[in-house]
Amino acid sequence: MAVIRADSSDIELLARLIRAEAEGEGELGMLMAGNVCVNRVIVDCLDFPHIRSVREMVFQSPGGFEAVQKPYFYQRAREKDKRLAERLIRGERFHPASNALWFFRPYGPCPATWYNQPNTGRYKAHCFFQPLPANCPEVFRGG
Repeated sequence: MAVIRADSSDIELLARLIRAEAEGEGELGMLMAGNVCVNRVIVDCLDFPHIRSVREMVFQSPGGFEAVQKPYFYQRAREKDKRLAERLIRGERFHPASNALWFFRPYGPCPATWYNQPNTGRYKAHCFFQPLPANCPEVFRGG
């Protein structure tokens, strides 16, 4: 059962985004980046009050993803990346990104907070941050 509404073009977009954002982190890293993507569609809080679709999430501006500004994002999605996107849409979650709404790649260690949001952990080069439950309870319900 899907946690967000998505058709084949949404799966393609999500697949391209997770590849462009986290391919160097392997499949698990791409899935974690994808958790952040799906969570942004699920929630109605903080930086994401009007994001209701995969397309809106992918192209959110300001506050969206850097990858959409790079040519690599505009390559066709591979089948294996589409399968990862489908898993994310079905609701698979991976710690430390399970409830995260943000991730970034610091030059050093992960900060304890990022814009007042607590760090939930690091996977390879990316640090993940989730909102406080009081600020965004729906991300903790899983869709």
